[in-house]
Amino acid sequence: MTTFDKITRLLDSRAVSFDVIEHPAEGRSDAISKIRGNKLSQAAKAMVLQVTGSTPEIRYVLAIVPGDCKVNFKNAAKLAGGKKASFAAPETAQALTGCPMGAVPPFSFNEELTLYVDKRLAGAGRVYFNAGELVRSVSLAADDYFSVIGHDRIADIAVPPAAE
Repeated sequence: MTTFDKITRLLDSRAVSFDVIEHPAEGRSDAISKIRGNKLSQAAKAMVLQVTGSTPEIRYVLAIVPGDCKVNFKNAAKLAGGKKASFAAPETAQALTGCPMGAVPPFSFNEELTLYVDKRLAGAGRVYFNAGELVRSVSLAADDYFSVIGHDRIADIAVPPAAE
């Protein structure tokens, strides 16, 4: 089953209304937001992090932040019980998510990949994300997204854009 199918089945099983958007292949948050017509702050940008420090084992985190933010590595590491977080190697990220870079959705279907979502997305109204493919996105109400993933996944893991 593809990641796209897993997402749509999960949302259907929770009776969540969502839209599928077909578009040219694109994985960069700023470019795909322009194509889809959403605000960058509504884009759910997904990054796979590796966390080390408190034990010899490496833990992996799927960090979801608004498209106009950067990830707060220190906060992500602390949440995962480690001391240091960094981007996982692209091959590792693809192996853990089953998705090409730029197409990773804001859902984890791998028990080795712990999901944390920045609190700022809760105020987005709607969230938009590539759904396991570079040519298809999904949008849904932010409240519905958080009801599906669980409010215990909400954290402060983003660095907001600098005030201009």
